[in-house]
Amino acid sequence: MNKQLAFLGLGVMGGPMSANLARAGYTIKGWNRTPDRPGVKTALESGVKIVTSIQEAVATADVIFSCVGDVPDVEQVLCGPESVAEFAPPGSLVVDMSTIGPKAAQAISQTLAAKDLRFLDAPVSGGDVGAQNGTLTIMVGGTEADFQDCLPFFEVMGKSIHLCGPVGSGQAVKLCNQVLCSANLIGLCEAIKLAQKQKIDPNLIVEVCSGGAAGSWALSNLGPKINQSDFAPGFAIKHILKDLRLVLEMLEDREFPGTELANQYFKQVEALENGGEFGTQAMMKVYNP
Repeated sequence: MNKQLAFLGLGVMGGPMSANLARAGYTIKGWNRTPDRPGVKTALESGVKIVTSIQEAVATADVIFSCVGDVPDVEQVLCGPESVAEFAPPGSLVVDMSTIGPKAAQAISQTLAAKDLRFLDAPVSGGDVGAQNGTLTIMVGGTEADFQDCLPFFEVMGKSIHLCGPVGSGQAVKLCNQVLCSANLIGLCEAIKLAQKQKIDPNLIVEVCSGGAAGSWALSNLGPKINQSDFAPGFAIKHILKDLRLVLEMLEDREFPGTELANQYFKQVEALENGGEFGTQAMMKVYNP
C-alpha cells in the first residue's frame, strides 16, 4: 500500500479505473489534459489527488498508468516534451492501458528503456461498465517480473488478467478482441432487425438468446441499450474506428472482409452529427436510419 501511483488520462475509462485504485487505499495522483471532464470528477470524489501537470503527477511515482487516445497522444504523454520520460523517477514502471497496436508499444518501450524506465502495455476490454465495476479484462505485454509488480493494481481494476507475452503482446491480443467485438455487433444488430421485421419484441432476443449458444457480452450489455435507443458511449465509435484502423493497417487488401464491413458501418455512423461520440451500439443506426 505504500507505493505512489500516477494515472494520466481520466476519461470514460481512466476516471473510474483510477477511482477504484484510490478506493482500494492506494495513494494516487491523477492528471487529464482537459480538467472539466466527468471522469476527473469521478476520480476526485473517490480520493484521487488531481494535479495540473504531468511533472507533478509522476515526479514521485513508483507506477505510472496512462489511458489516453490514439498513438500520437500516448507518444506525447509518455515520450514527448514535458512527458513521463522527462520527469518520472528512474526505475519506475510505466503501464499504458490505451490501445495503440504492438509496433507503437514496442517503440515506446525502447524510448522509455533509454531513460531507465520499465514498461508494460496493458490494453483493456469491458467498456465503461467494466471500468466502473473493476471487472475489466486486462491484456498485458512485458516481463514476468514487471507483471507481478503490477498485478495487485491490475486486480483492483480487472477480473480477467493475462500476461500475453513480451511487450506488444497485450496490444496484439487486444486487436484480436476488437475484431471479435466488431463482427459480433454486426450479428447483434441484424438479429434485432430481424426480430423487428417479424414483429417480435426485440427484448426477447436479449432475454432468450443470452442463455444459449448465441450469448455474448455484447448481447447482454449492448442489446438492451439498442432496444432502448440508448447510444451514449461506453466505448465510442471514434475509438473503435481507431482500433480497426490499427488492424487494417496490418492486413493485405480484402484479407478480413468482416472487419472491413464493420469498419464501413462504423464510418457511416461517424458521418452523422456527433456520430463519433456515439457508443459502438449505434451501429444499429445503419439498420434503422
